[in-house]
Amino acid sequence: MTNSIKLIVSILLTVGLGLLGGIFTATEIHGWFAQLNKPSWNPPNWFFAPVWTTLYLLMGIALYLVWKTNANTDTKRWAIVMFIVQFALNFIWSDIFFKQHQTGWAFVDIVVLWLAILCSIISFSKINKTAAWLLVPYISWVSFAAILNYTILQMNS
Repeated sequence: MTNSIKLIVSILLTVGLGLLGGIFTATEIHGWFAQLNKPSWNPPNWFFAPVWTTLYLLMGIALYLVWKTNANTDTKRWAIVMFIVQFALNFIWSDIFFKQHQTGWAFVDIVVLWLAILCSIISFSKINKTAAWLLVPYISWVSFAAILNYTILQMNS
């Protein structure tokens, strides 16, 4: 597979699956989520889609940078497995929070997600430093999202 195809697949995979996860969110934004007590610093609803789209794009590029390398097979496999694990936890969070309305379990998920992203950053850094740095905005946003999730949990308990 050529590097161009790997780049396209990586970006389509992350952005596509990320947008698919948005399906859980979209139907609840003006319903259940609108009824929740939220802190004054909660971003406006329109802000989330462009932020997540940008983050998924960066994640796709990071995945590509790791995938295309000639790194040690085991090191590369571990990095990609960690990436898949964190991506699955990201996807599951939307379902837990928005569809199941389980803000407490969503917080547990996002803490584990944060740890998995950190493992992805560390494993990516062993292969390609740029790929690791491309995940820093993602872990930063998830840090903010975790604080927001926890605050919403507390305000609605």
